[in-house]
Amino acid sequence: MISTAIAIQDACGNAVIDFSTLFKAKQIGSHSETMTEDEFAEAMFEYSAHLASLTATLVTSACLTKSQMDEMINTIKEMDELGKEAL
Repeated sequence: MISTAIAIQDACGNAVIDFSTLFKAKQIGSHSETMTEDEFAEAMFEYSAHLASLTATLVTSACLTKSQMDEMINTIKEMDELGKEAL
């Protein structure tokens, strides 16, 4: 239980210090004064979506084994196919 909590904490930290996350934050900081309000809002949305997505991915990887990840991905694919067939 403790090792899982530590793995989740590490995954969240790794998402924040990831090169692409830091690059996006730096770009926003460097260009915020020249951006319109809409451009700034879009950039912040993209940054937030990136960080949330990466965090979720890393946390999922920390909590699930490779076989569990594969099973989850296969289930998602099956659900997508069922959804397409229903339409």
